[in-house]
Amino acid sequence: MPPLHHKSMTATIGTRGLAGPSGFAARRACTFRVTIFAMLDQRAQTLLKTLIERYIADGQPVGSRTLSRYSGLDLSPATIRNAMADLEALGFVASPHTSAGRVPTPRAYRLFVDTMLTVSPLGDAVHQLASQVQTRLQPAGPQQLVASAAEVLSNLSQFAGVVLTPRRSQIFRQIEFLRLSEKRVLLIIVTPDGDVQNRIILTEKDHSPAQLVEAANYLNAHFGGQSFDEVRASLRGELDALRSDMSALMQAAVQAGSDAMADTSRESLLISGERNLLGVEDLSSNMARLRKLFDVFESKTGLLQLLDVSSRAQGVQIFIGGESSLVPIEEMTVITAPYEVDGEVVGTLGVIGPTRMAYERVIPIVDITAKLLSSALSQH
Repeated sequence: MPPLHHKSMTATIGTRGLAGPSGFAARRACTFRVTIFAMLDQRAQTLLKTLIERYIADGQPVGSRTLSRYSGLDLSPATIRNAMADLEALGFVASPHTSAGRVPTPRAYRLFVDTMLTVSPLGDAVHQLASQVQTRLQPAGPQQLVASAAEVLSNLSQFAGVVLTPRRSQIFRQIEFLRLSEKRVLLIIVTPDGDVQNRIILTEKDHSPAQLVEAANYLNAHFGGQSFDEVRASLRGELDALRSDMSALMQAAVQAGSDAMADTSRESLLISGERNLLGVEDLSSNMARLRKLFDVFESKTGLLQLLDVSSRAQGVQIFIGGESSLVPIEEMTVITAPYEVDGEVVGTLGVIGPTRMAYERVIPIVDITAKLLSSALSQH
C-alpha cells in the first residue's frame, strides 16, 4: 500500500472545482473567496459553518434555535436572525418559501470546502478505508482494475462512481495474418498490454498461408513496438524493394491496423451506481431535475469535459453545481482526482452526488482510491 499523506487531501483545497485549467484564474478565484471569508467576523463564520454542517446532516432548513444549540455561541435568537440576514445579503444562505429556516447556497458550499472544511488527520478510520479500497481492487488486468475502481467509488460513497479510462496505446507488439477465404484475410493485432484487436482485410489477390506468415514476420521483425502511423511512414521507403503483392498486403494491413487502434484509443467513461442517486431526495424529488441528471449520464459529453479538466490539475477537485459551469445541475457536486501510471497522469476518477453530502467522508474515498489505483496500475 502506498503511503497516504493527509496533506494531499488538503493541499489543493483553495483551488478545487474551478471550471478551467488556468492556474492564474484558479489563484485569483481562490484569493477572492479567502478575501470574502476574511470579511466575515468570527461569529458569522461560526454560524455559517454550523448551518452548513446541520443542513448536510439533517437535510432541513436550519433555524435560529438550532444554530444557538450547535454553534457554541451564547447569542440571542434576535442576534442570530440579524447575522443570518447579513449572510443572506451576501449570498451565502437562502430562505425557502415554506420555512423560517435557511439553507446554504452554492456560494456557501464553495466557501465551506475551500476555507472551513477539515479532512480528519490519518487515523484508524482512514486506514480502514484504505484497506477496504485495496481489498476491492484485487490484482487484475488494467481494464479490470479501472472498472473495479468505479464500483469501489460507488459502493463506498453510496453515490455514483465515474472513471475516465486511459487512452489505449496505439503501439502493436505483434501481428498475425489468418487466411479466411480467397481475398479475405483476418488481421490479428496484439498490443503491449495484451489486448487483441481483429480486422478483416480484403486483398486484391489470394495469399497462401506461407505468404501471410512471411508478411507478418517482416512487420514484426522490423516494426514491432511502433505505432501503425510510424510503420506507414517507414514503409514508404521500403515498399519499392518488396514484391508488389506483399506491398499491397502490408499497406492494407497498416491502414486496417491504424483504424483499429484509433477506434480503441479514445477515452471512455465508466459509470457505476447511477441508481444510487434515485435514493437521494435532493436529486430525485423533482422529475425535471432527475431527467436532467440522467441526460448528463446518457450524453457523457459534459462529464468527459469535466474529468478532462480535472486531469490537468493536482489533487482532489470539487465541482459544485450552480457554482461551476461544468456541472449543469445546481444540486449536484462532482469530486474528482487524477490517477497515474509510473508517475504520469493517465485518467481521472470521481464521485457524483448531491451538493448536500458529507465532504469530509467522500473526499478521502476519492483521494485514496486514486492513489491505490495508481499503485496497482503501475505494478502491471
